[in-house]
Amino acid sequence: MSGDLAARQAALVAALVDGAADPAGMDAARLHATRTALLRKRSGLAAREWPLLAAGLGADWTAFAVAELAGRPVADGLRDGWVLARAARDRGLLTDGAARELAARERAYRFDGVRPPRPRLRSRLRRGR
Repeated sequence: MSGDLAARQAALVAALVDGAADPAGMDAARLHATRTALLRKRSGLAAREWPLLAAGLGADWTAFAVAELAGRPVADGLRDGWVLARAARDRGLLTDGAARELAARERAYRFDGVRPPRPRLRSRLRRGR
């Protein structure tokens, strides 16, 4: 019984945060509302890490973030924001401040969209590491 419960819980978590199919027997409207609430929370965490990006998109920030992050694996605010900044850049939505914010991070760190950002070699050399 506990294995069945664990499997059902894992399916629910996967549906809510990883874009997996809705588990059988779950209320689709409630799942959608919960999924959206979690995506809004992620957009808030990303906004804290990328304030110029969030400010540049203004009232469109949350809707943009929710749409872009839907179906993406959960990451921290820095990585989610980086994905959002690149998506905004690709759509021509970056303000000057947000473009500078992205450029500064891309000068200092390598980020492949999956693994945590790593300092670039020249950044480590400048800091004496």
